Amino acid sequence: MRKFFAIVSLVALTLSACSKESAHGDEKGEGRVMISCVAETTVDQTRANIECTLPAEGDFALRIVGVGNDYVGDFDSIDVFAENNYLRSGEYQVTATAGDITAEGYDKATFVGVENFTVEARAEKTVNVTAKIANALVKVETTEAFNNYFPGGHTLTLKTAAGNEFDVTAQTDPLFIAPESFTITGTATKQPNQSGAEGEVVALPDFKKDELVAQTLYIVKMDVTTAGQAKLTITLNDTLVDTIDIEQELNDYAK
Repeated sequence: MRKFFAIVSLVALTLSACSKESAHGDEKGEGRVMISCVAETTVDQTRANIECTLPAEGDFALRIVGVGNDYVGDFDSIDVFAENNYLRSGEYQVTATAGDITAEGYDKATFVGVENFTVEARAEKTVNVTAKIANALVKVETTEAFNNYFPGGHTLTLKTAAGNEFDVTAQTDPLFIAPESFTITGTATKQPNQSGAEGEVVALPDFKKDELVAQTLYIVKMDVTTAGQAKLTITLNDTLVDTIDIEQELNDYAK
């Protein structure tokens, strides 16, 4: 009988140890890690919110790298990591990514968040990651004065460093592009002359912006001032970047 009770007690202790290991890590100094991600849509210093499709938490892929150790783990989703979410005690950095920065276009936001965390043996840790927009955003606008000066219409094309081209003639929503560079080219048609001939089509000067910054909205505005000599002005986020004499310099680009 005593032998029977000894066996029962040994089994109970074994089950208790297994239960503890499952809940809080094993005897190798591991701890359990839970990761949660949220997306933030504010951009640049204005802290304006950008309307775009937000990723679900399950859309985030994870890369976990040990700080001071050689651990590297890549996981297709938070759910995949949760299937075996024990890490040895130590320092780590997690990068959460949703989207593809090379897939440029409208409503093509990519979100990236980075967080450092510490794992303690036989303890549980919740890591909260805030993922921010990793793209640069571009919006091209023309003023009423510009449209009136070129009554025959205009065309504007934006080309990214990756070679993708977008028609931004009448753009209403921002483009999400890789934070590298973009170039805007275009043409505009002047009003008919007094003899009734069709308006002249002129090539607008190229505008290029390099060294783009992620989580920043770039607004390029084209305007025409007619006080004295008509001039084309280009501003970037309300800062004047170029002024071109329409009658003389733009004629050099005429087709």
